[in-house]
Amino acid sequence: MARKKKVSTAQPLLLSVADVAVMIGVCRTTVYQYLYYEGLPSMLIRGVRRIHPDSLQDWLKSHEELIA
Repeated sequence: MARKKKVSTAQPLLLSVADVAVMIGVCRTTVYQYLYYEGLPSMLIRGVRRIHPDSLQDWLKSHEELIA
């Protein structure tokens, strides 16, 4: 009998560029543009770009008025 794989329900501490793209409904290239040209905070960990969920929320709130 095969074992079932357990799926974690824990929220990740940091988000990948792909995660952010899915969350806000844009492509990865757009997220990179936000990172490099629009000031979306991120960190580089061993060559991989990561975004803290709280930083993403704060950045979105600060840009909400600019877009509207």
